[in-house]
Parts: sequence; C-alpha cells; structure tokens
Amino acid sequence: MKRLLTLLILFGLSLTGYAQNATAVDKEKLFDFYQTQRYADAAQYLKGIYGEEVNDFKTLSQIGYCFLMAGNNVEAEKFYGKAYTLQPQSLPILFSLGSINTKRGNTEKAKLYYSEIAKIDSNNFNVYKLLANLYSSPKNDSLKLIYLLKANQINPLEGDVAADLAEVHAAYQQYEKAYHVLDIAIKGDSDNLVLQRAKLPIANQLKRYSEVIASGEKLLKDAADAGVVKDVAKAYYYTKKYQKAIDLFKQLEVVAMGNETTLYYTSLSYRALKNYPQAAIYTRKTIDEAISPNTSSYYSLLGLVYEENNQLALASAAYKKGLQFKATATLYYRLAIFYDTRLKQEKNALKYYNLYLKSKPSLTDDKEEIKFSKDRIAQLNLAD
Repeated sequence: MKRLLTLLILFGLSLTGYAQNATAVDKEKLFDFYQTQRYADAAQYLKGIYGEEVNDFKTLSQIGYCFLMAGNNVEAEKFYGKAYTLQPQSLPILFSLGSINTKRGNTEKAKLYYSEIAKIDSNNFNVYKLLANLYSSPKNDSLKLIYLLKANQINPLEGDVAADLAEVHAAYQQYEKAYHVLDIAIKGDSDNLVLQRAKLPIANQLKRYSEVIASGEKLLKDAADAGVVKDVAKAYYYTKKYQKAIDLFKQLEVVAMGNETTLYYTSLSYRALKNYPQAAIYTRKTIDEAISPNTSSYYSLLGLVYEENNQLALASAAYKKGLQFKATATLYYRLAIFYDTRLKQEKNALKYYNLYLKSKPSLTDDKEEIKFSKDRIAQLNLAD
C-alpha cells in the first residue's frame, strides 16, 4: 500500500509539469484506476491524452509502467524503448526493459540491458542476481558463477543467491566453498529451511555426518522431504547405523521416490548387516533401475554378495555379466581372486590377474592390489 501511495504522489507531481496537457488529465479518474489496479485502463487513458508521438521521458515511463503492470509487454516495451532513447542510463528503464525481455524469452537482449546497469552501478546486488539467473549452467558459461560471486559478495545473507552459488560450487566439487557460503547465510537466517536442506548434501560430501543427522532429523519433523530423507539415510550408512539407513531408504521406496542411488545404498546396508538375500534383491533392483556407467560396479557388488553367501555359480555369472557392460580393473581383480581362492582354478586366475594389470589400475589407490597380482602371477608361473 505504501508503495502504491508513493507511486501516486510521484504521478501527481510529474503531471503538474506538463502544461500542455495538465488540464486534460482527470487526476481523480487516474487515481481510481490505480487504486483498483485497472492498469490497462490507466494506460489507455494516458495514451489517449498524450497520443502516440509523445516524446516526454516521464510520460513515456508512466505509460510504459501501466502497460507493464497490465501484462501488455509489447506496448510496455514500445514506450519504455522510447524513454530509453531519451535517457539510456536510467536504471528504472533499464530494469524494466530487462524484465520485459526476460519474460518474453529474449534472454540476450535482457543480458544487454542488465549489463548496462552493472556498468553504471557496479554494486547493484539485484542486477547481478538477475544476470546470474539468465545463465542456466556454469559448465556452459562461467559468467553465471562470476555474477553469483559478485552478488554474494555484496549481500552474503541473501538466501536465494547463497543457495544458487553453493549449487555451482558443488557442481565444481568445491564443497568447502559451498559449505562456507551456506553457513554464512544460515547464520543470518537460522529459520531458512531451504538453506538448511541445501546444506545437507554438501555436509555429507565433507563427511560431517553427525551434523547431517542432527540437522536432518529436525528437518524431518517439519516435513518428510525426499532429499532430506536421502541425505540423512546416507549419513546413517556412513556412520555404520545400517538399519536406520535402511528404514529411511525404504520410506522413499514406499512412496515410489527411490532411485538407483537409494537402492544401491540399501543393498550395501544389507550386505554390511550380512543379510545377503536382501542385499542380492536390492542389488538386482539397482541394476533394473538404471543401466548406467555404474552398472558394471553393481554387478561386481552382486557377485561379491553371492560369493560371500557361498553361491559361487551365481557369483561367477554376476562378475562376468559386469564385464559385458564395462571391463573395469575392479572386476578383473575380483574374478582373479575368485578363481584363485574360491574355485582353485589357477589357469583362469592367472588370466584375470594379467587382464587386471593390463587394465591400468591406479598406481596410488590400487598399489597393494597391483603388488599382490604381480607376486601371484610370478608364483603361478613357477607352478607351471
């Protein structure tokens, strides 16, 4: 209401400056249009008085505003465009033109208008926020990150920008930066549940599992958000509270919100509890859920579950099925150990040890496995 009254006062003051038309304007009628939010009528009324060829900046701005509020973006852009020609550095005009073009899908034009504002007022928080929203992915254009960083620097407590910036940092796997941005914003607004939810997957990545559980359980009392359930369940898994993890993951399954990841962690949890039948069931569900680059890893897990449950024929079939999707170093090593220690088939074991070394395993992460494979190959060759 205060904003409306201020606008009306400004209109009243500006109208007094138009000597040639002042007597023609019915101020009470115009006031009634605004008070009842009949902006289209107000626009047509002013347009009828001042005509199409008006070249007064204030009049053009007023008519443009009326059309904008009425949702007539075509007419609004026409009048704002004329006002822009007269005063190209007017921030209200630039903001209006940027907004109109954003609504109409003319993203490139909107970027130009908002960029002009940034040149005029380099500390304008709103324009950097608006510019950032015009870029869909930081992977395709680094300007999104640049604008979010600038906006966040100006106002680190603003929640929308903090959440967006944290998401971009996370996309680049810069989890400490993402956590720091959200932490500052949350301190400024401790009741902001959106920010608290956004922080959970970041905290999980940083292995702050106790924080995820404490914060997540509070959030779950407010509402059973699927993302929160998943993050808390993962934190329980990593802290070896496997049954609690399973209970939460199954909540998602009941409401048909489970996915490849939740099914996989459910399988891992059952395996940790040595419930191999359920581990096998959920690993098969994981495989059915998605054929992805991780499918070979899932078959590797399924083979391991079968092997640990002494279902050796099924284990062999699962390992080999995984190779059909992607021949990974892990699968070759598992098959080598399987044939060597479980089936006592030294010829096949030697074959898979050699394939493992040829698959170029990580010299740092798989140092022990590489050494063991080389030693075992030497022993098996001597046995021949």
